Amino acid sequence: MGQWLEGRTLAKKIKEKVKEEVLQIKKERNEVPGLAAVLVGDNKASQVYVGMKQRTCERLGIFSEILKFKADLDPAELKRNIQQLNDRDQIDGILVQEPLPSSFSSHEVATTIQPEKDVDGLNPCSLGNLLRVESGLRPCTPLGIMELLKSQSIEIKGKEVVIIGRSLLVGKPLAAMMTNAHGTVTLCHSRTKTLPQVASRADILVAAMGRGAFVTPDFVKKGAVVIDVGINHLTDKEKVKELFPDPEKRLADIDKKGYTLIGDVMPAAIDKSSMLTPVPGGVGPLTVALLMHNTLKAYKSRRMI
Repeated sequence: MGQWLEGRTLAKKIKEKVKEEVLQIKKERNEVPGLAAVLVGDNKASQVYVGMKQRTCERLGIFSEILKFKADLDPAELKRNIQQLNDRDQIDGILVQEPLPSSFSSHEVATTIQPEKDVDGLNPCSLGNLLRVESGLRPCTPLGIMELLKSQSIEIKGKEVVIIGRSLLVGKPLAAMMTNAHGTVTLCHSRTKTLPQVASRADILVAAMGRGAFVTPDFVKKGAVVIDVGINHLTDKEKVKELFPDPEKRLADIDKKGYTLIGDVMPAAIDKSSMLTPVPGGVGPLTVALLMHNTLKAYKSRRMI
């Protein structure tokens, strides 16, 4: 049986380092990094995520503000507001919370953000720098995965890496990062034939497709490192009893909140893997920590510190 590879400890270390640097900057320069979050529409999950990011900024001494707009906002008006944030020296990082309402083009919005302030790393220029192995801001979740592997001294060079999920948020940039680290990468998706067989070749398997408990132990090579990026809501108590050997806490979650969180990987995969990230508590905490890291990095880069 493998071990759980939790991300909270590393996330705490990253945030502590950011807090120390921010405090030093405030002492020396009487200013702090600034992060602006843009929220369009009334998606409840997005509101929770943005609120969590703002509270983290407050704890670390980073200036933050949230711009909230109704879902029927004119896309041109959103771009004007982002441009105003581009022009504000107090703001070092800009993030637009996904998902956006269907009337908006995520590509156009990402393109509007200055690459120097693109703390989500999704501007085409930022992604181009990643592909060219040039310096720049990187997408937070893939960067968090790379930092987690590094913290455990898990070698990527020469290893077979399989990523299930080709989103621009995780799969595609992570494939580039793994390739840059000299891994041999296979990027899979819903049309990949014989997916379990392909996945079972991986020394490092990453599940990021957003389908609860989709990856069964059959997908996992014995001794593989498995990174579960999925965050899915599970409401079926019978399914919980089927998936978890000790389901009491998960059942209590459903009684209290109406759901429990589950990843894209069956918990039983721990029996074949050497390491498996839990959900919650695995990759998730690192995403927020690396957003803070990126905001500090953007501040320092803009001021050539």
